[in-house]
Amino acid sequence: MTPPLYIALRFLLHRKRAFLLSLAGVVFGVAIFICTQAQTQGFAQHFINSTLGSNGSLILRSRFQPLGSGLPVPPKTQARRNKETQQRRYTEGITNAREIMRVSRQFSNVAACSPVLRGTLSARSGFENATVDLFGIDAPLHLQTTNLITQIVEGSFDDFRDNATSVIVGSKLAEILSVAAGDSLQLLSPSGDYWRFTVAAIARSGVGAIDSARIYSHAKIAQTLLQRPYAASMIIYKLRDPERAPELAQHFETLFQHDSASWQEREAANLQLFVMLRMSAAITVSLIILLAGFGIFNVLTMSVLSKVKEIAILRSMGYRRSDISAIFLWQGAMIAAAGAIIGCTVGALLTWGVSHIPIRVRGLLVADHFLVAWDWRHYFWATVLAVIAVVIASYVPARRAAHLPPVATLRGSSV
Repeated sequence: MTPPLYIALRFLLHRKRAFLLSLAGVVFGVAIFICTQAQTQGFAQHFINSTLGSNGSLILRSRFQPLGSGLPVPPKTQARRNKETQQRRYTEGITNAREIMRVSRQFSNVAACSPVLRGTLSARSGFENATVDLFGIDAPLHLQTTNLITQIVEGSFDDFRDNATSVIVGSKLAEILSVAAGDSLQLLSPSGDYWRFTVAAIARSGVGAIDSARIYSHAKIAQTLLQRPYAASMIIYKLRDPERAPELAQHFETLFQHDSASWQEREAANLQLFVMLRMSAAITVSLIILLAGFGIFNVLTMSVLSKVKEIAILRSMGYRRSDISAIFLWQGAMIAAAGAIIGCTVGALLTWGVSHIPIRVRGLLVADHFLVAWDWRHYFWATVLAVIAVVIASYVPARRAAHLPPVATLRGSSV
């Protein structure tokens, strides 16, 4: 007997227009799914890389002392990590930063660490004023820990390193203050005195909140300007495996008795936003694939109705119900396979094309073109969704064809 696959191909090609429309629906759904997932993950990955490159994978902050467990106020860690029941008393600043960093470097996941003295000040340039987030840094250590050197878009990091009274200004903040590399600006100290600094460079991290407020200065200058008794208010860490940051943060809290936060905890709200955007895009595009499934259902149903006598003849020739059902399931499988292969190809081309579209994003993220992520999982899940939709759409027509009564059909009875 002729194999069901061959008969399925003949039936499918007999209705070329319907076949092409069904195929186009699957191709379109798969391609759009891949492209939208690549875009949403691309922006999310850009944000993660930018924040890790500026703030590190883990931050160690204020030291604390346990005060007991019988107080009515729930502890910070109970609400945030559910790992302790003790109340804590926090003390600002890190007095033994060098010793903590020496011990930290012994952990295999720690690639580098850098002390930072942080404070909020008022900046002035000409008639422009802004509230700024001052980072007093140790230049060599900070370069090892962050991507600051690659974030410089104007000026020179060497000018900053060689001049103690120079600063690096975030790109958006530079626009607000109307300053460029080589200009000067003033920072207001807590005592009420204005300190004049030279802008050595402009840095763009890619994260709007950082670029619109941050200024880098030398650590010793920042300590004098902020009038702090300690040299560091936090230590930022670069990790070899950033995904394991929460485990290391918990271990550091126990070891050093200092509050620590992983980048996942620090950016939880923004990460949740990106997750919701990806889910929303996936659900929306999945509806397109579902609609393509309805189209396939209609095509196969019409194929069953138009091939009633052929099906009856096949049954009379000895084809079993499972063989008849396989004929129509094979039609759906061929549409799914061809649609997935062509759709993945079109999706890759569409993703590549979208990545070259110029845009100007200046908000939570900073980007000059659409950001995309190349991930095999996008293609895998697009194919899985297409196969599921086609299988569901093919099942009912295939089952109906298998249960057609061959004798009554050949005698002219209606179906």
